[in-house]
Amino acid sequence: MTSVPAQLFIVLVSLLLVLPAVEAVEAGDAISLFLVEVLCITSICVCLGVYARKRNGEV
Repeated sequence: MTSVPAQLFIVLVSLLLVLPAVEAVEAGDAISLFLVEVLCITSICVCLGVYARKRNGEV
């Protein structure tokens, strides 16, 4: 099984490969979509970190 950073890198690269294929969106739309995806992934990681700390009784 691959590590989490490797999995995140694979997901981000696959999303970047999909974005140029859609020619109907403008560059601003593509950039904002990419930033939202990064924020969502970061939010999920933060939530998992908080959950793990609560589960271990550190919070």
